[in-house]
Amino acid sequence: MDTYESVLLVKNEVFVFKIPPRTSNRGYRAADWNLQEPQWTGRMRLVAKGEELIMKLEDKTTGELFAKCPIDKYPGVALEAVTDSSRYFVVRIQDDNGRSAYIGLGFGDRSDSFDLNVALQDHFKWLKKEQEGDQSQQQQLDLGFKDGETIKINMKITKKDGSEGSRPKRAGAAAVGGLLPPPPGGSRLPPPPSPQHAPNPAVPTAATANSEWGDFNSASATSQKPTTPANQQNWVQF
Repeated sequence: MDTYESVLLVKNEVFVFKIPPRTSNRGYRAADWNLQEPQWTGRMRLVAKGEELIMKLEDKTTGELFAKCPIDKYPGVALEAVTDSSRYFVVRIQDDNGRSAYIGLGFGDRSDSFDLNVALQDHFKWLKKEQEGDQSQQQQLDLGFKDGETIKINMKITKKDGSEGSRPKRAGAAAVGGLLPPPPGGSRLPPPPSPQHAPNPAVPTAATANSEWGDFNSASATSQKPTTPANQQNWVQF
């Protein structure tokens, strides 16, 4: 993916000075420069490309590049303010071969230097937020399931009275083969008679026996007389 350049600041007039070597750790002073005779005058553009920030010094008529200054942080070595003025800075310029040199950079108005400070601070604040956001995303826990990983959940069902119980079984769950159980209290049909209890035509029944021995039955019934109780016999004789 291509990253586009964005121009953060443009100043159409800046001054470049030749500066003496630094002699102490107290910092640079613009009063030590020959401010009346700048070495070069042109345009300054502050350009951002992704996380990269470059100050470009160009010819204000043709746009030809005079020098460039990569800025990795501010305040820093690449761009340093002087100790005796807010309009002048020490800039470390670099060529394509990596060689570097230090020059003095100045503005004709304090508002121009103020705009440069604001643009630099805003860029590095944005860059810090972007870096913190990337780190937080990398530190997020991976809660996804790995290959073959499962999870077990124990569920509890709370009754209306607040007690916990197991989940009720569905009606008919105990039926075998998908058949419903018989209704409660229902009558059952008697089983068909087994062959061993079927009547044997070879054995005569009581009715058949009576029909064959009917004469003897009637005779015996006639010969038998009712027995009169003793008390009744005595009352008749009296």
